Amino acid sequence: MTIGTGIVLFVIGAILAFALNVQVEWADLHMIGYILMGAGVIAFLVGLVLMARRRRTDVITRTEAAPDGSGVSRRSVRAPGEVDDQF
Repeated sequence: MTIGTGIVLFVIGAILAFALNVQVEWADLHMIGYILMGAGVIAFLVGLVLMARRRRTDVITRTEAAPDGSGVSRRSVRAPGEVDDQF
């Protein structure tokens, strides 16, 4: 969501800064456009960093033969880099 918000802010800022030739007394639309473009870039970069830092889990399923011939399945969920001492 942050990446999409950053792109939207950047596009709206670029429209205000480069595509509109409207002069209003109460605001400088070119400066507002540049500010929105900067905020869009920052939001986009924050979204990329958050996506890269998202923790993933690994699911390990092992099937072992029991003495009576049936199979026993064990499932383990762990974070990357975590040592699995159960098995």
